[in-house]
Amino acid sequence: MYAITIPEPGGPDALVWAEVPDPVPGEGEVLVEVVAGGVNRADLLQRQGHYPPPPGASDYPGLECSGRIAALGPGVSGWAVGDEVCALLAGGGYAEKVVVPAGQLLPVPSGVDLVTAAALPEVTATVWSNVFMIAHLRPGETLLAHGGSSGIGTMAIQLAKAVGARVAVTAGSAEKLAACRELGADILIDYHEQDFAEEVRRATDGAGADVILDIVGAKYLARNVSALATNGRLAIIGLQGGAKAELNLGALLAKRGAVMATSLRSRPLAEKASIVAAVREHVWPLVESGRVRPIVDRTVPMSRAAEAHRLLEESGHVGKVLLTV
Repeated sequence: MYAITIPEPGGPDALVWAEVPDPVPGEGEVLVEVVAGGVNRADLLQRQGHYPPPPGASDYPGLECSGRIAALGPGVSGWAVGDEVCALLAGGGYAEKVVVPAGQLLPVPSGVDLVTAAALPEVTATVWSNVFMIAHLRPGETLLAHGGSSGIGTMAIQLAKAVGARVAVTAGSAEKLAACRELGADILIDYHEQDFAEEVRRATDGAGADVILDIVGAKYLARNVSALATNGRLAIIGLQGGAKAELNLGALLAKRGAVMATSLRSRPLAEKASIVAAVREHVWPLVESGRVRPIVDRTVPMSRAAEAHRLLEESGHVGKVLLTV
């Protein structure tokens, strides 16, 4: 088979479409013939040499895919060769075939085509696990989602609105904010022109955001705490603005707030399976009803993955960029 390899870390041109050995499914695994794969910022970090795959995972980038089951490993039940699926991966999605633990498989939702389904696993698992399973967003509360026009952000808006929450977003242009508004965002903040903490407090009559989903990290920490409501929960899932910052514990205590930081890729298989099962139970019905939909900006042939990485680095997209085999 062919896969995107990274012989040496570097820029987008470090991604090389090369012939590699076919993977073989082991106990509890399935082999998927890939039709499409999602592009995530974690892939850019891996390409640069900053985010190696966890032990035992494929060396090839790619944290999600869609395709058809080609073979079942020992001990797998409930799936059959030929089933159309999408999957959450620890790596290997930039390839013609990938081995997936059976607990990380999802059926393609009705009403979603097989290519578009590749846009779902990573964002739904990330948003559902952080915003709902960890931060416990409830109806009537306010969610602040940074990067509202990203794949994560567009899914967070829709899921929060589906459960009856109010949604504030930050984004870097009027066009991106307009896209967030179309998905249901209530409070639109241009982070180039406005202080998001002030805007959230103003829009909530001083109350603040009950849950904040943050992809920025250090650069936003102090203002995130300032923007929190009493008993608010800050979920940090990215470090685009740095990894080290000073935390004013007095301000956090005054809010009776909580700061949580999570990653998805390195979690044990059982935890990932639990998240995927929750996504299938709670999110898939919303997708199949049309209340929540994957947002795909464009697709790029997998052999031209460098082009897709440049698109993400330029940050001109809304939603997901997909690679197609």
